[in-house]
Amino acid sequence: MSKKLLSLAAFGTLCAAFPALADGAPALVESKVISAGDTAWMMTSTALVLFMTIPGLALFYAGMVRKKNVLATLMQSFAICALITVLWTVVGYSLAFTPGNSLIGGLDRILLDGMLYLKDEGKLTVHPLAGTIPEAVFMIFQMTFAIITPALITGAFAERMKFSTMLVFMALWSLLVYVPVAHWVWAPGGWMFDHGVLDFAGGTVVHINAGIAGLVAALVLGKRVGFGREAMPPHNLVLTLVGASMLWVGWFGFNAGSAVAADGRAAMAMVVTQVATGMAALSWMAAEWIAKGKPSVLGIVSGAVAGLVAITPAAGFVDAKGALAIGLISGAVCYWSATSLKHMLKYDDSLDAFGVHGVGGIVGALLTGIFAVKEIGGVEGNLMTQAVGVGATVVYCAIVTFILLKLLDMVMGLRVSEEEEREGLDVVLHGERVE
Repeated sequence: MSKKLLSLAAFGTLCAAFPALADGAPALVESKVISAGDTAWMMTSTALVLFMTIPGLALFYAGMVRKKNVLATLMQSFAICALITVLWTVVGYSLAFTPGNSLIGGLDRILLDGMLYLKDEGKLTVHPLAGTIPEAVFMIFQMTFAIITPALITGAFAERMKFSTMLVFMALWSLLVYVPVAHWVWAPGGWMFDHGVLDFAGGTVVHINAGIAGLVAALVLGKRVGFGREAMPPHNLVLTLVGASMLWVGWFGFNAGSAVAADGRAAMAMVVTQVATGMAALSWMAAEWIAKGKPSVLGIVSGAVAGLVAITPAAGFVDAKGALAIGLISGAVCYWSATSLKHMLKYDDSLDAFGVHGVGGIVGALLTGIFAVKEIGGVEGNLMTQAVGVGATVVYCAIVTFILLKLLDMVMGLRVSEEEEREGLDVVLHGERVE
């Protein structure tokens, strides 16, 4: 009992660390200037980004686990989608994107209060970041980012975490890590936003956050039973390739949609997304071919995802030359981190959430500072400023993730038992199996 009381007290202290809300960022406004074209594109982008999680990421991860854990892996992505939808609606969006201070937003949009379309008056609430589309569209577009980020983390601890603990962890992590970092980077008045950190579509907010949280989770939970002694080949690489293909297609909504308009910047973001992804897939494939003598399906799809990750922060700031460089570097570096680094340090990042998303996000964020073109994004890159953003995200995410996992381990326990893990999470946690 004393451990439980201690954990609750520590959690209260963590929550209290957020400062009192205060006015700071520009207020939400009403406008009649709504672009039908921009709105249609953003609604399409929203659907594309949701498609990245269900079914894209769900299938990508499910194909890489063993047969006895396929349904449990699919279930994690689907349940997270439902959970974060509710949390974002109730409080997440308000704390991330409404006026507050440099560290956290306000409470103006709790339960989306005030987000109205007044038909008789012809007025529509909009957000300062999206003045040509309804605020409701901006909100749900951002919701899809909040959904995929915790879903990415599950790849690091695949095949061994309790489903109940996973749900509680993802709820707390989303509110205490994702929401504040999203406010820092993307909201007017957020300290990284004001400091000039460039993150067009989520290099820090989504990928570094998810990758670092995944690494911490893999270390805290420990290795899978039999890791390093038993073969753990992917169950179905067809599922993984299909899922990766869905991620590639959906990523156009992720990156080009982050222009929040159907304009030239969105077009360039789409171009560089395709270019960097193709280059990274070839880069990983070449590195693997040289190192192992054969190029693999798992390798080329992993390389493509690494390129998608790395170009994300840079998509609205770089040209094709920068995209080629980012793809080339990220493919090779992520191959090294997902193979050599993981084996060297002996941590069990099951599906390379850190190796691809964490490392790819860091590489992309830093290279944005080198390859940003002022004529495209309106700003010049600064490597040191980008490094500040990367460092702050890594440190904050790592500390809070570690605290949350340790508290939940004391209160609920993190892992299934060894016997349950050997039997498989499909049957143990969900009473179902793939025949």
